[in-house]
Amino acid sequence: MERQVVAGIDVAKLRLDVAVRPSGERLTVSNASRGISRLVNLLKREQPECVVLEATGGYELKLLERLLAEGLPAVVVNARQVREFARATGRLAKTDAIDADVLAHYAEALKPEQRTLPDLKTRELRALLGRRRQLLGIVVAEGNRAAHAIDVVKRGIAATVRCLEKQIAALDRELARLIREFPAWREKAEVLRSVPGVGAVTSATLIAELPELGTLNRKQIAALVGVAPFNRDSGTLRGRRTIWGGRSSVRAVLYMSTIAALKSNSIIGEYYRRLHAAGKPSKVALVACNAQTRRDPKLHAAKRQRVVSTAGRIGLESRRLLTRSRYESRPTSPFGRGLREERGAGCLPRLAMPLTFIRRGDSNGCSRAPQARYRSHRV
Repeated sequence: MERQVVAGIDVAKLRLDVAVRPSGERLTVSNASRGISRLVNLLKREQPECVVLEATGGYELKLLERLLAEGLPAVVVNARQVREFARATGRLAKTDAIDADVLAHYAEALKPEQRTLPDLKTRELRALLGRRRQLLGIVVAEGNRAAHAIDVVKRGIAATVRCLEKQIAALDRELARLIREFPAWREKAEVLRSVPGVGAVTSATLIAELPELGTLNRKQIAALVGVAPFNRDSGTLRGRRTIWGGRSSVRAVLYMSTIAALKSNSIIGEYYRRLHAAGKPSKVALVACNAQTRRDPKLHAAKRQRVVSTAGRIGLESRRLLTRSRYESRPTSPFGRGLREERGAGCLPRLAMPLTFIRRGDSNGCSRAPQARYRSHRV
């Protein structure tokens, strides 16, 4: 039986290392238009069944777009999974050339499923949300510096924060405009916003970064987000169920939706308080709110049910991420108003996010430590 041709591409900022199996051909080209064209010509000649590359912080996007435009079966895979595959096959050394060969071996052994590249507007929506998070992070950093800065420095910090908040407000307006322009997005946003606790930021994040919502059942979507508890049993040992992996940006906004739902959704709030009064830990009670939410007749629609079902589980992880909240009035944008609706209190939340929070098995594959220091962060 003839072996299928597969290719693995290790992506770096300046170059691409390519390995082809079973021929064993190797190639190194620049991660630029000329190098990508040379790589495409090689792959067209080899006619691979699968071309695998790792997610590399955006450096892979130009190559991926070109490969898919040329009709080549390109797949982006999780770097952590590839690293674990390498260890399982005894490949402990790590270089760019070895990584390319491991990716080709991974493609040959596991045959990962090909996914379509999001359309341009979806990528724009994700990019705007990502930029918004970056600006919020800078605002928090500047606020932390202002806490112990002298007056002559504080004036400069205040000016920088005002400039950043104007940019955030402009991004909020652009996000709202993009969602209004597309009927499918607008309809989904209306459904999401009809759920008590879900506001503009949450709905935009779910539309952009969780397109599978509405196509998977509640267990599958919870695992995809990273809020489904997984078994840790062996023999007679019954380990503690924990969650890991998934999409951290989605979990962060869903946590706030769950907290808001405890106040604005009478069924969830009552159920949570009853469990807490019975001695259940806060995290366990938040997860249990998932089941109670599905009994709310107002949330009968499937999409609404899945949104709140996922949100109800978020407390298990996000209690580690967000340890306290403060309120600050920011009536600057449609998304600010949405957040005030999420909190049910005429104000934006000020959250505590970890400086060094590390969680085992996250999507970047790092080994994570349980302790964290925290800093304030506005969402």
